[in-house]
Amino acid sequence: MAVLRKFKAIRPKKGLEEKVASFPYDVLNSEEARELTKDNTYSFLHVVKPEIDLPVGIDLYSDEVYQTAKNNMNKLISEGTMEKEDRDKLYIYRQTMNGKEQYGIVGCSSAKDYDDDVIKKHEYTRKVKENDRIKHVDITNVNAGPIFLTYRAQKSIDDLVAEAVKVDPVYDFVATDGIGHTVWTIENDELSNKLVDEFAKLDYLYVADGHHRSASAAIVAGRRKKANPNHTGNEEYNYFLSVLFPDEQLMIMDYNRVLKSLNGHTEEEMFSAIEKVYEVEKKGADKYKPCCKSRVGMYYKNEWYKLTIRDEYIIKGDPVNSLDIAVLQNNILDPFFGITDPRTSNDVDFIGGIRGLEELERLVNGGNFQVAFAMHPTSIEELMNIADAGKVMPPKSTWFEPKLRSGLLVHSLED
Repeated sequence: MAVLRKFKAIRPKKGLEEKVASFPYDVLNSEEARELTKDNTYSFLHVVKPEIDLPVGIDLYSDEVYQTAKNNMNKLISEGTMEKEDRDKLYIYRQTMNGKEQYGIVGCSSAKDYDDDVIKKHEYTRKVKENDRIKHVDITNVNAGPIFLTYRAQKSIDDLVAEAVKVDPVYDFVATDGIGHTVWTIENDELSNKLVDEFAKLDYLYVADGHHRSASAAIVAGRRKKANPNHTGNEEYNYFLSVLFPDEQLMIMDYNRVLKSLNGHTEEEMFSAIEKVYEVEKKGADKYKPCCKSRVGMYYKNEWYKLTIRDEYIIKGDPVNSLDIAVLQNNILDPFFGITDPRTSNDVDFIGGIRGLEELERLVNGGNFQVAFAMHPTSIEELMNIADAGKVMPPKSTWFEPKLRSGLLVHSLED
């Protein structure tokens, strides 16, 4: 039984939504965020990337950074840039990319559901990132960025969403990157209550993107529960901001690898190791984007190669080790290139598929990287099967597009 809860959103004043809405905190580095906000004091990057208002080089995890985030959040409200709704509501958030639409329901999910694995995960979290998000939530007292959740599509929910978007949206704009963002408020309480009831029929929700944000929200909820002798379970801190999309609408892109060296091996040794696991076909200058599962593209010395996993390395019945990226990691990246732990290794970098194969060529041709591997995207069904099995995916297995904008709808941890 999954919890979906209405809330009083803090959202931009009509007409300012395009200036306020920002990329998530983990998509841009500090330098990029400073550049984007140099002429925009409204940007929510001042809340999710508050170091941009402090001296260059400041410790990103210092208390001053989080306090600046809080001050900037309060300033957006006090100056009227953002306003808080006067009653609890649900919202619909549509994203449009290259003509494809996805409709998410914006509400609050339950920290208890997270703790009880009603909300299922597929990644490990890193303590340093987890602690960063804990401090951000705890000090700002808001969920600044929504957690991206998914669920197995239900016609009953689809029909309710279709009904909710028959009215005019409150926001509708195309961002500078070409992604369309449209938001509807559900003013009809009967309709929103039906959505709440439909989600209560679901056994599970799944974290698509935002493992650190969801983990931190649950930890903050636990701490506040412990500190509150009058805790009832109904306090706002028990819930966190989520956007819930049906699995059928989601797009997972490839998440590719670039390696800095051959780990002391020769070119001949590299091809010998790869040919044990894959059938290798040279494509030359023709870019090779994997067409389907069990295919990998490799770029090395200005040439592309099509790699096809040999039958004996195709593992069936294991939701994790059957993944293309697991085959590459377990048989090539770890034993040959020495990438034992991709989360901590300095010899590998990860490139989201949104950047295209041209980015892999650019990085390798630039000399800082020696070889690139282009992956076929992991499917949403593979993600759910792994989560259902209580297992985790190899690091950097999924890249979701489009990214949710921060600042369109914000949840306060106090009513």
